Amino acid sequence: MILESAMLQVKPGRTQAFERDFRQASTWISQIPGYEGHELQKCLEDDHKYLLLVRWAKLEDHTEGFRGSPQYLEWKKLLHGYYDPFPTVEHFARVYP
Repeated sequence: MILESAMLQVKPGRTQAFERDFRQASTWISQIPGYEGHELQKCLEDDHKYLLLVRWAKLEDHTEGFRGSPQYLEWKKLLHGYYDPFPTVEHFARVYP
């Protein structure tokens, strides 16, 4: 399993709309082969910061499968306008246990 991580900084005044649109966008990502689940966490110290965690079977399910799909275009249309700055996405593989 691969864990995708993205720290999302949402523009001031847009958090409510972001959360609404994120729920809608979640239907797009969940359709991708290799998708194993995701969660969105809101920062307690900064109410404009969110942590997105997505579990994929393998790296290519995200980098090629999702990002090359029509679903990604819908995800992008719904969510990419909320971020400032644009998030850095990283991928992690479990070491322990």
